[in-house]
Amino acid sequence: MAGPGHVLHHGRGDLLIGASPQSDAIAAALTAANIPTTVVPDIDQALWSKLILNCAYNALSAIADMPYGPLMQIGGTREVVANVVAECIAVARASGVAIPDDLQGKVLALPGMMPSQKSSTAQDLARGKPGEIDFLNGTVARKGAELGVPTPTNLALQVAVKLIEASRGIGR
Repeated sequence: MAGPGHVLHHGRGDLLIGASPQSDAIAAALTAANIPTTVVPDIDQALWSKLILNCAYNALSAIADMPYGPLMQIGGTREVVANVVAECIAVARASGVAIPDDLQGKVLALPGMMPSQKSSTAQDLARGKPGEIDFLNGTVARKGAELGVPTPTNLALQVAVKLIEASRGIGR
């Protein structure tokens, strides 16, 4: 938040919507309103890809209270991110979602594109607000448990953020 009623957006990406008989018309109307919109044939793949990206960085950025670039300079961080992504991909695929083979590389490239960005979870903690960790790494951990797919890294990151929230009295 840059100020009341103002959002400073560091990222870039089109709004993605799933394919339906009305999707092209909806996408055209949104694009005409300066909201770039793309119709994707597999919305589940798009949703999981975004979830995986958020799982990779949100908790770590929040725990360290650091932006992505400096975060990745700390020894072992790259390996933790790779573990998170591998667990997420395994859960997605066990759920029947087709995940592109190059997703791990795309996720690892994010800090180079947005080195000064802190995650929304880090921003929530800084404001004393509960974050969305249960809907990010927590979702992967729960779904992994349901499907018999181990997700120890995602669970550990979810718990670490929840411990920070509890120690600060957030969400009570």
